[in-house]
Amino acid sequence: MNVFLNKWYKNHALVYKILLFLVTTLFIVYLFPKTGKFRYSFEKGKPWQSENLYAPFNFAIKKSQEEIEKEKLEIKNESPVYFEVSNGVKDAVLSKYLIRFNQVFDDSSDVNIENSDLYTKGKLLINELYNSGVLDLDYNYSDNKRSILTRSNQVYKELEYERLFELNEWREWVENELTTVGSNDDKKKLISIFFDVIKPNTKLNKSLSEQTLQEGLSQISLTRGRIEKDQLIVSKGQVIEEDQYDVLSSLKLEYESQVWNSANYNWVLVAYTLLVALALLMLLLFLRKYRIEVFLNNTKVTFIFFNIVLMIFLTTLVINYNSQYIYVVPLCILPLVLKAFFDARLGLFAHVLTVLLLGFIVPNSYEYMFLQIIAGMVTILTVSELYKRANLFISVGQITFIYIIAYFAFFVIHEGQLTGLKWETFGLFILCGLATLFVQPLIYIYEKIFGLVSDVSLLELSDTNTKLLKELSNRAPGTFHHSLNVANLAEASANEIGANAMLIRVGALYHDIGKMNNPTYFTENQSTGINPHDELSSKESAKIIIDHTLKGIEIAKKYNLPDRVIDFIRTHHGTSLVYYFYMKEKASNENVDINDFTYPGPTPFSKETAILMMCDSVEAASKSLKEPTSTKINDFVENIINKQMENGQFLNADITFKEIQSIKKVLKSKLANIYHLRIEYPE
Repeated sequence: MNVFLNKWYKNHALVYKILLFLVTTLFIVYLFPKTGKFRYSFEKGKPWQSENLYAPFNFAIKKSQEEIEKEKLEIKNESPVYFEVSNGVKDAVLSKYLIRFNQVFDDSSDVNIENSDLYTKGKLLINELYNSGVLDLDYNYSDNKRSILTRSNQVYKELEYERLFELNEWREWVENELTTVGSNDDKKKLISIFFDVIKPNTKLNKSLSEQTLQEGLSQISLTRGRIEKDQLIVSKGQVIEEDQYDVLSSLKLEYESQVWNSANYNWVLVAYTLLVALALLMLLLFLRKYRIEVFLNNTKVTFIFFNIVLMIFLTTLVINYNSQYIYVVPLCILPLVLKAFFDARLGLFAHVLTVLLLGFIVPNSYEYMFLQIIAGMVTILTVSELYKRANLFISVGQITFIYIIAYFAFFVIHEGQLTGLKWETFGLFILCGLATLFVQPLIYIYEKIFGLVSDVSLLELSDTNTKLLKELSNRAPGTFHHSLNVANLAEASANEIGANAMLIRVGALYHDIGKMNNPTYFTENQSTGINPHDELSSKESAKIIIDHTLKGIEIAKKYNLPDRVIDFIRTHHGTSLVYYFYMKEKASNENVDINDFTYPGPTPFSKETAILMMCDSVEAASKSLKEPTSTKINDFVENIINKQMENGQFLNADITFKEIQSIKKVLKSKLANIYHLRIEYPE
């Protein structure tokens, strides 16, 4: 049992990576469509590149969406609407008309009211109104819309919609009909009577009208024509015209929508799993070979996998909703985020793998992959110093421009003309660019969740007014001044060889914070001339000097400094020797243990930590130079750095001899400026 637990403890990081790999693979496969994929790629207006294609089975040619919509519109226009006519309304209106007519005209006429021309004309108009039908609402149908009137659910009349009287139409019609009858005063009275008595008797039968429409729509055929098995669809080299394109598209849809039996379905799942696993395995192998420090950190590996899955998840959501909006997904956030936390090479590698995986599910996969890979390259090449807001806006503008140019080129290649160019797609690219700006708050969120550090955080840490640096300047002003000088030297050196200048500057500012505990034991803080080491043994003095790295790590963790900054505290002395106290002890004790006077390490393991070691040693030792000259400074820098190289301090750092020589030149130049040296002219 203990043996098993020991093995588990030793290999728990590897076990975690395996589980992460399996879970990620299965989740991505779960997001993918579970059907076969049409193996041929084709484009309208382009030659067929494969061998002659014969129909593998019988299938129908699907109508295009435009054709179906056109047929639906025709059926909607031709489908009749049904109106229900209420019984008894006409008789009630005529009775009320007689009563109101008598009331209005009784005092002003000596003629028998029921035999007057005016009364008769009004009665005829009412009959005509109700013979056609008076609508309860204005339904805004076209004038020639076929309308069917029903009474007690029985059809009794069919007419055009314009013959029905809407509420806002019958007054004008009545006025026109009364032009030859009676005086103007009598006409006004009659019209006022009409307003009192006319009531609607015709109402739209929504359920019956909708039922009839749906019956018509259900009769639409989604296909036009049929292709028989073994029939030639397209020959090799034949240009794919619209007819062939429709047939090929129908074959593709038929193939991908087949009902797969359990055996085929399982094989599709296995195939997807193998391909996704292969892509993710390539990522792990890349990390293992070229980014070992990332590979060994499970949090960082999880972070990379999470971002890949997030991009795939967002893309599948958009495709399931409407694949036309696929370019709204800001896929370039992936290389931006990974470059901010790691480096450009890892960001581009992960981006390309993600695009390859998305190629399984997106329409026009070649076009999509080309656009996204080019956009990813532009992202990597243009975005530098992400903490500068202007840089991000400029880069997003360049990315959007590349999207638009590439899409325009693809469209012209496909269509051979500009007619029909979908300008709304350009709007999608602009939305994608705006969404990419979300990378700034996203980086902040990731820093809090995963405990990582980006250049944005480094910029905040480089502020000398932070609480920790203020405390360092108050308790150990000499050390603080030394750290500032080292930061300037290290930043200039990093810029010279293309290292991360912001990271190394922050590392230099904090590398000696461990000296705050015993500031007077370090020469740069001994302003009174009293040296407390005089009262200690060489071994005790060496321990205090060496412990400042360990104390610095403790303070850094207390103040939640990122691990990338703590690495500078841990490595800035490597495994070097506290030479002064070692030689002092050796003078009185030949059997001195060199380990008591050696820093615990580790040695620098990156360009940045190696640069800090060189700059720290050179800056500290330069205080001992008396009457410095250019020659003295050159020899001084050469001796210090060559000694570090001889002691193997840079063996684990990814730095070349050429880069070290460049750093030496920078240090010599900077020290010469510090000491205000001029060229030595011959006497």
